[in-house]
Amino acid sequence: MSAPEQSSESQESFRAPYGTHDVLPPESARWITVVETFARRASRFGYGLVMTPIFEHREVFDRVGASTDVVRKEMYEFVDRGGRQLALRPEGTAPVVRAYVQHRPTPPWKVWYVAPNFRAERPQRGRYRQHWQLGVEVLGVDDPDVDVEVIALAHGFYRELGLERVTLLLNSMGDPESRRSYVEIVRGYFLDHADALGQEFKERVELNPLRVLDAKEEAWQPVIEQAPRLTDHLSDDARRHFEAVQQRLDALRIRYELAPRLVRGFDYYTSTTFEFTVDTLDAAQNAIGGGGRYDQLAEEMGGPPTPGIGFGIGIERVLLAGDAEGATQMSAQSCGLDAFVVDGIGDETATLVVNELRESGLSADRAYGGRSVKAQWKLADRSGAAYGVMLGRDEAGRGQVAVKDLESGTQIEVPKAQLAGWLRARREEGSDAP
Repeated sequence: MSAPEQSSESQESFRAPYGTHDVLPPESARWITVVETFARRASRFGYGLVMTPIFEHREVFDRVGASTDVVRKEMYEFVDRGGRQLALRPEGTAPVVRAYVQHRPTPPWKVWYVAPNFRAERPQRGRYRQHWQLGVEVLGVDDPDVDVEVIALAHGFYRELGLERVTLLLNSMGDPESRRSYVEIVRGYFLDHADALGQEFKERVELNPLRVLDAKEEAWQPVIEQAPRLTDHLSDDARRHFEAVQQRLDALRIRYELAPRLVRGFDYYTSTTFEFTVDTLDAAQNAIGGGGRYDQLAEEMGGPPTPGIGFGIGIERVLLAGDAEGATQMSAQSCGLDAFVVDGIGDETATLVVNELRESGLSADRAYGGRSVKAQWKLADRSGAAYGVMLGRDEAGRGQVAVKDLESGTQIEVPKAQLAGWLRARREEGSDAP
């Protein structure tokens, strides 16, 4: 290998791997806002946090569906030193169901998670080979009211983040009986058109005709649009379940659109399926979350028959949607410090004041390294803090500190002993502002 090639390879090895990205401050503060908002909402709905390994035995993910791109093309697989075939987690549901089957918690089991997923797909804006996902799963209850609870949890999460241009798409994949009969009907329909649409179309139909329904190939769309609808072939039980979901969503005034072509990307889905999209992103990348029922998945993993439902929400996609819509709840500015302390005295006073503010529940920072007061104020302006707190000798002699609103520039003196309470009151006034 030549010297230039060696140099190039060495430099490349110290960059993040292709298709991944680093999240640095202040951008990471937006992530904290998103995750904390979701965690609080999930807790209000009675969900507890679950954490599973980032890798599992490959067989766990085979249940996602042998015909899916995730299993066929995108999983990161490896053999460990013990000869075990393992895979990095490509999606969130299968590991949670595996944990349920292994530990057998008392149903209904309601959990939420935040975790990285890994897929060797072509990187795009908002879609990475390592991406982060929020999600919930409920196992042990087959009830349309649970379907609605899960949908309402996600719907309200977007609302709390300030996303208003979100559309809920709704469909039913039917029960095993109606799905089996529909698969044969739609396979026959697609095969009637296979000769005109090419070998790839025919292979996909033979592998799993449901995967054709969500295909993006433009030449296939006229045939797909005219395909039989699964909702026209539901069994009586499946139809009653789907109608009950719609009635309860109507009662909660959660608006939705029926989407008979919506099949989602995994083979384990049954009955209710749903997806949230936004019109502020490109149509091919406009989904910001979705999920559905998977009533056979636990049994396929060796557990007892256990109905389940859940969803996944991509954090990167949500942030992109927030940027496109101008949602201030997810802006970096909304995640700043309460105070930046400027030390004009040079003794332990700044250490004591910053510590007091932090221990009282406020966010505070300061400069280090013996910087001049002028340099400290520059840091304060760049910190994103709401207020700068000046510790000066004159003010200290009066038991005061100078507090400057870093947005308006106005400045007042506050008794040093009351500083934490004063800042907390200002923060509460800001949170109550429209």
